[in-house]
Amino acid sequence: MSTSTLILILLLLAAAAYRFGRKRSFAVVGGPRAQRKLHSLPAYYGLLTALWCGLPALVLVGLWQLSHDTVISHLVIENLPQQVGTLSESERSLLFNDVHNVVLGNVAVEQVTPAAAAAAAEYQRLDGIAQAALAVVALSFALIGGLFVWRRISPVLRARNRVEGIIEALLLGCSTVAIFTTIGIVLSVLFEAMRFFHSVPIHEFIFGTQWSPQTAIRADQVGSSGSFGAVPLFTGTLMISGIAMMVAVPVGLFSAIYLAEYAHPRFRSTAKPFLEVLAGIPTVVYGFFAALTMGPLLRNFGESIGLDVASESALAAGLVMGIMIIPFVSSLADDMITAVPQAMRDGSYALGGTHSETIRKVVLPAALPGIVGGVLLAISRAIGETMIVVMAAGLSANLTANPLEAVTTVTVQIVTLLVGDQEFDSPKTLAAFALGLMLFLVTLALNVLALHIVRKYREQYE
Repeated sequence: MSTSTLILILLLLAAAAYRFGRKRSFAVVGGPRAQRKLHSLPAYYGLLTALWCGLPALVLVGLWQLSHDTVISHLVIENLPQQVGTLSESERSLLFNDVHNVVLGNVAVEQVTPAAAAAAAEYQRLDGIAQAALAVVALSFALIGGLFVWRRISPVLRARNRVEGIIEALLLGCSTVAIFTTIGIVLSVLFEAMRFFHSVPIHEFIFGTQWSPQTAIRADQVGSSGSFGAVPLFTGTLMISGIAMMVAVPVGLFSAIYLAEYAHPRFRSTAKPFLEVLAGIPTVVYGFFAALTMGPLLRNFGESIGLDVASESALAAGLVMGIMIIPFVSSLADDMITAVPQAMRDGSYALGGTHSETIRKVVLPAALPGIVGGVLLAISRAIGETMIVVMAAGLSANLTANPLEAVTTVTVQIVTLLVGDQEFDSPKTLAAFALGLMLFLVTLALNVLALHIVRKYREQYE
């Protein structure tokens, strides 16, 4: 039985357990008319039965899916000592790579060695036994758990409390998984970045002005300087993000002011969704627009006034990125402006203030902390953008302050360094993790600052 089929059967059993548990709650008090004798609503009894029926079995299936490959591979090694047990670690890794390809059907059995074919056959045999055993055990867990709760249903059973306790435990488990996942990501990036800094001094990386990550394999190799000064990447990132924010902040803020304070409700209900559609457009579409429309347009315009504009420039990428970020700024600013209490506006009107004066001197100062928090979040979004920069700004790590020239960013270089078959034992590849660590620290600082400002605003005005 396949895993998907087993999960579907368990869900159907849980649904049936819900129905039987609910009917049982009616039966123990003498019918639906006497349900007031129950401690909880009948639905809670059904839900408690369904949770005990489906949850332990689904957890068992999930744990097995996480560990079954390791367990079966270990059993294969034990059952085939002549073919597999005497191999070295690298040879065993290659062998099991062939085994997995045969099991998945990517490679025919005739195309691998006899040892790999024998191991694949043993792997499939053990996997079939394990799947059958898993189905039996999981279905037994489901039936026993559902029957256990079904027989304990009584008017005094606190079904609601137990259901809420189980759901609270599930929420706690999900939040714990999210926290540990974040910690794992940070530690993995930090570990690889430390390996990079053992080869390249951290001061050279942060303050160096030459970026050429191609490292030489031989002493006489030409064109592989191995320079890892990240200043051109930082300046390119800041330049493109700055241009983007110069577009997004004024347009987004003025749009929010108009929609929140001046627009007719009917126009607002139509225009705001259209404006927020910009946030749902894939970034690759913005990249095509920047490369095929904005870039040539700026180049032709520059030629008409005597400027030398590169086909791939920071200005083209920044302008298009700014258009993409407009909804982030406008939506957050709109929410902050509309959250300002109406009493503050009425007080300004009572003192003789006009509509525009009330917006400038009352509404915007009151909403400013939230607006600043939204702008900082938008900056984090701009710093982390990759596709538009790849397609419109190029890959050249130029240390320049001219937005008409081609530049690159941190995210683009991370993608470039990790494209293709790479081994994580050279400074060239490990540099991507150092860049990722710097990017993580910058965006984390911006997000923390934004959340602090927004939290302060909420404590003051809510």
